[in-house]
Amino acid sequence: MNQFNVAPFATPAISEPPRGERGSSLGLRASSSAELIEQVERGFSFKTLHTLESRSGLPGSALAGLVGIPERTLARRRSKGKFTPEESERLLRLGTVFELAVELFEGDNAAALRWLTAPRKALEGKTPLAYARTELGAREVEDLIGRLENGVIS
Repeated sequence: MNQFNVAPFATPAISEPPRGERGSSLGLRASSSAELIEQVERGFSFKTLHTLESRSGLPGSALAGLVGIPERTLARRRSKGKFTPEESERLLRLGTVFELAVELFEGDNAAALRWLTAPRKALEGKTPLAYARTELGAREVEDLIGRLENGVIS
């Protein structure tokens, strides 16, 4: 078990998101970055968390923790049915990291989840998911994924 109580090898049935589209792991459809930005600014539907949960195999409570949404706030968002723009942007950041990891592992969601939940030397011994809690950390994880895709030893 790791710091988010996610067993790295115990993966439930994971539904496959469309590959190559940013936000697809959240169930979003956007034909351009501008359209995706508009969706972030409006705030995502609460359903996006459930979609990411089913596609990633991570519990919704762990995902909420990763994007900095306390349990009581999560309960309010559930009843309201919507996230704030700031929370939506953090969900998109997490979804993007998940999508890139799935691409790294050529569509193997379980392998991507194992990689995301295991400590990495290149990330100061933290898991990629924990490192991606901040924008700067997420960029570092994305950079690491890019190096691994290109065969650069990291």
